[in-house]
Amino acid sequence: MEFSSKLLEKAVNEMAQLPGIGKRTALRLVLHLLKQPKEQSEQLAAALLTMRHEIKFCKSCHNISDTDVCEICANPSRDTSVICVVEDIRDVMALENTGIFKGLYHVLGGKISPIDGIGPSQLNIVSLVDKVKSGTVKEVIFALSSTMEGDTTNFYIYKQIKDYNVMTSAIARGIAIGDELEYADEVTLGRSLMQRIPFENSLNK
Repeated sequence: MEFSSKLLEKAVNEMAQLPGIGKRTALRLVLHLLKQPKEQSEQLAAALLTMRHEIKFCKSCHNISDTDVCEICANPSRDTSVICVVEDIRDVMALENTGIFKGLYHVLGGKISPIDGIGPSQLNIVSLVDKVKSGTVKEVIFALSSTMEGDTTNFYIYKQIKDYNVMTSAIARGIAIGDELEYADEVTLGRSLMQRIPFENSLNK
């Protein structure tokens, strides 16, 4: 792809680094920005910089937040005895959109994947185990996508907490194998959550 401007080329190359954005799409987006008033581009740039510099991760559940403790964890109406374990913040958003779950979340920040060099120490597992050890948690719901990596992560965590007085369950497999939670429709996702099964039973499937 030939560019008549080095500035344009640099902007396109940076935009193309975003997931799902190829060079042609990046060029289309950059040219669109050039057609807009400068103030609009400046507002976009300012919003991205502010987010990058000021956004926090909740000290309790590791969800993204504007404050040290996210709105979900700080909500007194949430059931603090039930924790839903998810891979990332997109899963929190997907589950919250169902309007069904009233407990708290725990964002792992990924899944165990030796082929990608991701082990338990790279994930937020220790803080989850510490919550269970505290004795305030009655149920841990595994809501990772049903892939090999997701199942491996579920089982690893299960082994860490199974000796404590806590119920473990997994969302029903109403979601196709390999699908990510964020792409499931709200009805299917809500049903999978409500029809969750004891985690031990999921090991036999």
